[in-house]
Amino acid sequence: MVDFAGWEMPIQYDGIREEHLAVRTHVGMFDVSHMGRIEVEGPAALELLMAALTNDASRLEVGEAQYSLLLDDSGGVIDDLFLYRLGGDRFLIVTNASNHPDDLAEIGSLARGMDVFVKDVSDRWAMIAVQGPNARSTVGALLGIDLPPRNRVIGEKVGGRAALVCGTGYTGEDGIELLVDPDAATAIWAEMLDAGVVPCGLGSRDTLRLEACFHLHGNDLDRDTDPVGAGLGWACRSGGGYRGGEVVERLKADGPERLTVPFVIDGEGIPRSGNPVLDGERIVGVVTSGTFSPSLEQGVGLASVETALAEEGTALVVDVRGKHRDARVSSKPLYPPRR
Repeated sequence: MVDFAGWEMPIQYDGIREEHLAVRTHVGMFDVSHMGRIEVEGPAALELLMAALTNDASRLEVGEAQYSLLLDDSGGVIDDLFLYRLGGDRFLIVTNASNHPDDLAEIGSLARGMDVFVKDVSDRWAMIAVQGPNARSTVGALLGIDLPPRNRVIGEKVGGRAALVCGTGYTGEDGIELLVDPDAATAIWAEMLDAGVVPCGLGSRDTLRLEACFHLHGNDLDRDTDPVGAGLGWACRSGGGYRGGEVVERLKADGPERLTVPFVIDGEGIPRSGNPVLDGERIVGVVTSGTFSPSLEQGVGLASVETALAEEGTALVVDVRGKHRDARVSSKPLYPPRR
């Protein structure tokens, strides 16, 4: 157990490898109640979200979900998050735990003078992510509820209480995220545990997301990182109109100096965040996230490198604690999920 943004969180239950492979081949569950939740509601809710977030919230129909970014004035990434449209003028934002206070303050500041309510509803929900090829069949049969398609959200009753069921996740596998009444969460967790769902900790959550090439704020994203260089320009709508949008438009037109790319180590070596990336003897980048992939059984990671070296197949060298390890730029995802 470790402290994580003020929460006591498990690194592992029975082992990172075992939990990782359970999600890839069967079904695992994560207690992600530490994630922040912000409700935005009112006549100006959409106007606020269009000003605050990079993606096009106006494209969301009721019941749809969308990945987006919150930027500062210089185009740096304050947070990456998911936006759910729960009603015509009612939205839910799920934030990263460590960034939640900043997100709430930034969005609240932008809402001043607008006909909209911005409310921290983190205490209203516990959140359980159930992921893996058998996640949907297990959750549907066990809880007797309808399940939404990917990137959609529906209201249901779980444990006799109101819940949100979301077709989202952070593992690269199919799955469901349950937002349930905190008083019902322990019983739901116990039911799924009895049904053979494998409990998973932060360790396997990290290896799974990295195989899928999903970013982790604080490693692959921060206020010194722009979304275009991070490879997230697709989540930034054309034309700007949001804070930091002018910077993003300029980067799209001119191109970034660096790009975040996935890579694999050829042979031995486990890369870690902060390892230098070399082209010959010249430092050309840095590893932002690195680990040993239980699915591929080799070292993998994400690295920010000079744009000229970002093409798939490009040979690189990663300095892993003084030892030079041969690597090559790969494609996304590093491990393709079974659909």
